Amino acid sequence: MRKTIVASLVALLLASGPVTSLAWDDAGHKITAWIAWNQMTPKVRARVSEILLSAPEDSHLSSFFMQDSRSLDARQRELFMIASTWPDIVRDRKFPNRYQRYHRGDWHYVNTFWKRENGKVVIVDVPDVDAGRATEKLHEFAKAIADPKLSDADRAIAIAWILHIAGDIHQPLHASGRVTELEPKGDRGGNMFLLSPQGGPRDQEVNLHWFWDSIVGRNVPRPGDECDESYLGRFVGGFSAKFPAVGYSDIKDGKFDEWQAESARLAMEEVFPDTLVRNRMPSDEYRKNAMKISEERLALAGHRIAALLNRIFGS
Repeated sequence: MRKTIVASLVALLLASGPVTSLAWDDAGHKITAWIAWNQMTPKVRARVSEILLSAPEDSHLSSFFMQDSRSLDARQRELFMIASTWPDIVRDRKFPNRYQRYHRGDWHYVNTFWKRENGKVVIVDVPDVDAGRATEKLHEFAKAIADPKLSDADRAIAIAWILHIAGDIHQPLHASGRVTELEPKGDRGGNMFLLSPQGGPRDQEVNLHWFWDSIVGRNVPRPGDECDESYLGRFVGGFSAKFPAVGYSDIKDGKFDEWQAESARLAMEEVFPDTLVRNRMPSDEYRKNAMKISEERLALAGHRIAALLNRIFGS
């Protein structure tokens, strides 16, 4: 019975299509988690794995731990990587109880609202619009997992959210609410900025947010049915080499508001150049620049997650 449940969950995960409100797709989150895993101490890896296996049964999180012939480290790393995508997995309404208990849409972002006036960026206040709770929840969950009184079941859910939100807020459009005449209450992180032709089929729409979410695959498509180990492994090694943790004088461990501010600044300075036009796919030059920015953001998120978990569980 358990194998059937696991197979069904994995099939649903692999079959999941693009959802416009996500941040980084499956590949992006897993790359960040893998980079973090590589920098976590053996003691911390073991403890975090133990915690994730204690997740509440109705969360289905521990079901993604495979019982196969691979090494224990490989299977624990896989669970850790899937945990980073779990807050997106629970969006699936086919599991209504899990959806109701665990899905929280406004935990995935925290927007700085801004507009451009006379060529300059101006921060604005947008009343009655939910700006998101990402940094608030990161502070809350980081404090919670360090509390010895918290059960491992609750700690597992908190860790999954930390992995995911930490990745989310390194995506520039999960920290940005651009205000224009067309979007006086903000553009919902680029979700309202369509790149596909106006009036086309809704299921074929591409917006700016999803363009950035899926930037890894847009630059290097996955060949056929290549497995995560092979496909994602190339990015993990490359991104880590380009942007090693030792290259940062201050990793800003636990400074979640500063992480968000970095992304907001990138959205203001890099995401909306004059060459970007509604209802038209961006140029190759824009796509390559988006990938360049994302490489560092994905790597940096991994470094910061590792620093946080090593500090909390390393003592």
